[in-house]
Amino acid sequence: MIEFQVDRHSGVATYLQLVNQVKQALRLGVLEPGDRLPTARAVVEATAINPNTVLKAYRELEREGLVEPRPGRGTFVTRSLSRPESAADSPLRADLVAWMRRARDAGLDRDEITALVEAARAEAESDPAAPARKDNTT
Repeated sequence: MIEFQVDRHSGVATYLQLVNQVKQALRLGVLEPGDRLPTARAVVEATAINPNTVLKAYRELEREGLVEPRPGRGTFVTRSLSRPESAADSPLRADLVAWMRRARDAGLDRDEITALVEAARAEAESDPAAPARKDNTT
């Protein structure tokens, strides 16, 4: 089950942080169709946020077709966003983990690694020789 983390200093609305964390878990295969999301009460107890914030996030996920509420039973995942290339055991992920370790061993901190990844991503996306993506998700 997913455990939400709320960063009150991120500048991102709390409900969007929850939505983004569910989407990331769906992309990575942490959550799969049929999985139950934590109850609003459990999220409130773990994060000390307003219950309406949790409900707003869950409504947004429902609007996007990712979850469905089942009265008296909870909110359940209806579809996955994962692809084989991003699975925990994929060669691409293993290469990325190895690269991250090399970057850390080279003395880069988290912010420097993030900046380097974002710069490389922008460079790859602006390369006209790069193959086109099938979708426009980020």
